[in-house]
Amino acid sequence: MPPLHPNEIPTTPALVRELLATQVPEWAGLPLRYAGAGTDNTMYRLGDEYVVRLPRTPEGSPARELTWLPRLAPHLSHRVPEPLRHGAPTDRFPAEWTVSRWIEGEEPGPGTVRDWTAFGTDLATFVRELRGAPLMGARRADGLSWYRGGQLRGIAAQAEAALAGCAALGDALDLDLTALREVWKTALALPDAEGPEGWLHGDLRPANLLVEDGRLHAVLDFGTLSLGLPDAEHSPVFDLPPEARTAYRAALALDDTTWTRARGWALAVAALAVPYYWQTLPDFAAESVTRLRNVLADAAGTGPDDRAPDTAHPAAGTVAP
Repeated sequence: MPPLHPNEIPTTPALVRELLATQVPEWAGLPLRYAGAGTDNTMYRLGDEYVVRLPRTPEGSPARELTWLPRLAPHLSHRVPEPLRHGAPTDRFPAEWTVSRWIEGEEPGPGTVRDWTAFGTDLATFVRELRGAPLMGARRADGLSWYRGGQLRGIAAQAEAALAGCAALGDALDLDLTALREVWKTALALPDAEGPEGWLHGDLRPANLLVEDGRLHAVLDFGTLSLGLPDAEHSPVFDLPPEARTAYRAALALDDTTWTRARGWALAVAALAVPYYWQTLPDFAAESVTRLRNVLADAAGTGPDDRAPDTAHPAAGTVAP
């Protein structure tokens, strides 16, 4: 996978072996193989039971997962990562890293999900349970603040710049940008969200979900775990088929105002990704274009655009901008 970010740290199996030999020697002899990469992390399968997860940039940190996942897991019905070892930065790899237990499963798609209505309900259950988990003394000031837990107007300038970046791609994008701007303006004109802050995953896109026996089995990548308002938490459901979106919204009893704000968040996050990853990660850019088409279809009260791909793309992680 080519570098995605200017300050990216390259990794190789030899480098991972070196880190394991000095910091986790009891597992250093296990078979090691590349297991994929997202926008923020690179993974290596370690034996049959473990996965080594390394941030792509020096700013990446597993601190949120290490600190909070063991405390949150008992409150959740679905499996989440289980960090087992905490790797320290070195001269050759200047970032913290982890070894976690491997979780079997497949990415959600038409070949893995039996019932999209049930899947949407399962995802809503996870969101409700996570948001309802006790704070246990956590505060946003303790490294648990992220822009997606704030107000939509807080990213207005970035979203509008991203839409301009999408427009610069011209006919290659093949999207109705005028209609997208109207959807954005409608969401932005709504009153600010209110309510107590709660736990947020931050990036529930399909690449961070695992399916087993046709149902949601696990939720991965809590690198953006935070406390905040929930509107942006709902936005990745626009990556899913309309049956899943409908079931998700009904299960959480989201009113029209909340849904419209969530649709605005879905648009903004996808628009940020398209120009940023257009050249370096075209699969993720295409996934984001599909989300924008789904946003337009939802706003118009129609089904998904028939040009949208049927499967999610394999990139995992969060939007860098």
